[in-house]
Amino acid sequence: MSKLVFFILGILLLAALEVAKVYFIMPMPGSQEADTIDLAYWIHQHIWLLRTLGWLLVAYPTYGLLADHRRGGRRIAVLALLFGYGVVIYLFNFRFLADKMFYQPKETVMLDLRSNKIPVNKVVLGLVVNGQARAYPVQLIGYHHQVRDTVGGEPVMVTYCTVCRTGRVFRPLVGNQPEEFRLVGMDHFNAMFEDKATGSWWRQVSGEAIAGPLKGRQLASLPAEQMTLHAWAERHPQTLVLQPDSAFRKQYTGMEPYERGRSKGDLTRRDSLAWKPKSWVVGVERKKAARAYDWNQLQQQRITNDQLGGTPLVLMVAADSVSFHVWNRTVDGRPLQFVPGSADSFRDTETQSVWNRQGVCLEGPLKGRRLEPIPASQEYLHSWETFHPGTTRYL
Repeated sequence: MSKLVFFILGILLLAALEVAKVYFIMPMPGSQEADTIDLAYWIHQHIWLLRTLGWLLVAYPTYGLLADHRRGGRRIAVLALLFGYGVVIYLFNFRFLADKMFYQPKETVMLDLRSNKIPVNKVVLGLVVNGQARAYPVQLIGYHHQVRDTVGGEPVMVTYCTVCRTGRVFRPLVGNQPEEFRLVGMDHFNAMFEDKATGSWWRQVSGEAIAGPLKGRQLASLPAEQMTLHAWAERHPQTLVLQPDSAFRKQYTGMEPYERGRSKGDLTRRDSLAWKPKSWVVGVERKKAARAYDWNQLQQQRITNDQLGGTPLVLMVAADSVSFHVWNRTVDGRPLQFVPGSADSFRDTETQSVWNRQGVCLEGPLKGRRLEPIPASQEYLHSWETFHPGTTRYL
C-alpha cells in the first residue's frame, strides 16, 4: 500500500472517529433509533487514546509525503486533507456539541408577580418546595434545557427537552452531595446530562444514569405542573417567576412558537392529528401502569373520567387550552363521576357539587373538599411510548 493511500485511509478513519463521537448522541439521521448508548459512551471515554493511535499511524506517511518536494501535487493533496480534518475537528468538537449550542443562563433572576415581565398567557413549569412556589417559562427553559435554582432552601435542577416536550425537576444530588451537570447530547431523542464528578450520563426524562460509573442510579424527582402563568399565579399568588437573560434574546425569540405547537422544525413540530409520533399526549403512570391520553380528545371532552392501576382518575383541560390537571376522583372512599360545567368548573353527578380547576369543591354537599392531584406530563407520543414501552392508549 502506497504512503498516499495509507495516509488517506488514516485521515478518513480519524475524521470518522470525530463524527462518531458526536453522531450517536446528537439527532442526526438514524442516530437515535438504535440502542448505541454503550458504544457512544465507550468512544467518549477513549477518544484521546483512539486519536493518539490514529495520529501515530498516519504520522510516518504524512511526514514522508510532505518531505517529498518532487511531487507538489501530492503535497497539496495532503495539506488539503489535513485542513479538511481540522475542519471536522472544529465542527464536531466546538460547533455540534450540545453544550456549545445550548447554554445555561448567565444569571438567574426571579421576580414576584408585581415586577414580573413574562406575559401571563405564557406556558410555565410550576414548582413548589417547602411552601415556596416558582414558575419557569417553557420558552426560556426550553432553550437552556437546564436551569439551576434554590427553592424552599433546597437546590433544584429544572430541565426541559424540547424534542420530547418533557419538563422534569430533580434534586441535583448524587449520594447526598451537590453535583454539577452539563448537557452532553441525547439518547432516543431525549436530552442527556453528564455529571462533573464521574462523567456518568443521565437521561432527562427519568433522571436515570444510563452510562458510566453510576449507571442505574436515579436522581430524586420533584413534582411539577405545566399551565399558563395566569393559572399558576391564581393558585400561587406569592410565586416568583424566572425572567429572561438578556444575553439570550435571539434564542428566546426562536423558541416563542414552540410552546403553543407552532414550531416548524422536524424535531420540535407538532402533529395536529392524533396518535402520530409528534402528537401531544398527557401521560399518566400509576402503580407500574401507564397510559397516554390524546391531547385533541382531552380538549374536546374537557373532562375525562378513567381508571388506571386501580386509581379512578379525572383529567381536565382548562378553557385556555393549555393548562391541564389530573386528579384522583375518589372522595370519602367512593369514586365520583365528573362532567363539564360552565367556564372552568365541573361537577360530580353523584352529589351535583361544583368544583373549580384547582380541584376544590365550591358548592354543594362536598363544599370545601379537595381532589388529590396525580402527577402527569404533556409530551410527544414518541417520547411517552419510548420510555413507557408497556403503555396503553386511551381511546
